[in-house]
Amino acid sequence: MPVGASVVAVGIDVVAVDRFAAALARTPTLARRLFNPDEQVTATGHPRGPASLAARFAVKEAVAKALGVPAGMDWHDCRVVSELSGRPVLQVSQTVADAAAAQGITDWRISVSHDAGIAAAVVLAIGPARTESTP
Repeated sequence: MPVGASVVAVGIDVVAVDRFAAALARTPTLARRLFNPDEQVTATGHPRGPASLAARFAVKEAVAKALGVPAGMDWHDCRVVSELSGRPVLQVSQTVADAAAAQGITDWRISVSHDAGIAAAVVLAIGPARTESTP
């Protein structure tokens, strides 16, 4: 976390991988509605599996919760991309960036995991240091 920054909000979400995979199979356009093309493939260009996509969706849901579920949020404005090391990083634009800016959020930290049929994500929304006044 940047020096002098504080956590403005926290979001968390879990997704049942089998249920998410079934939704993707049942609704062929769902992946395109939820994910940008680069989110649907690995760094080597292979299609992401259901667990990986479920984890990325959990991040998007956690971001929505951290922001208080802003009206008009576009899933494509919240992207989970991987650094060369494989570390997932959140990139926001337009509707998500606007909602974040309105709350003083300037940066994000994410953690994702998937195991035993569950995908989970935790999102920290970071902003400038806050000073608390004492009575």
